[in-house]
Amino acid sequence: MKNKFSPEIQTEINEIINKIQKWKNIFDHKIEFFFDGWAIFLREKNAYPRFITIFKSYKANTYLIKSFEVSLKDFQKEEFEELYSIENIDNINDLLEELKDVIYGKDLIKGVSKLYKNLFLN
Repeated sequence: MKNKFSPEIQTEINEIINKIQKWKNIFDHKIEFFFDGWAIFLREKNAYPRFITIFKSYKANTYLIKSFEVSLKDFQKEEFEELYSIENIDNINDLLEELKDVIYGKDLIKGVSKLYKNLFLN
């Protein structure tokens, strides 16, 4: 089983980080390694930020992207509400395309569409 020290994992993560540098003025990023995989966390530099997670298991050969809206509860504790999730992304190119769509608002459009429909159903 691959682990965080394997050259393949490090090369893969570095490739993704290099590709997302074009959004460095919009998002901060952090890499974390877990027992079962690794994740890149992107946090939007905004008053009402989004939080995007890219995850890959050491066992799987696919990626996962999740997008969250971050809010403060009682001005102290951050709460996360999932906006969007997609699993089974097969390769880095597809991952980066999906990530670009999320960064440019694909996750927000889903929420706005739902709100829009609810306005006209009442």
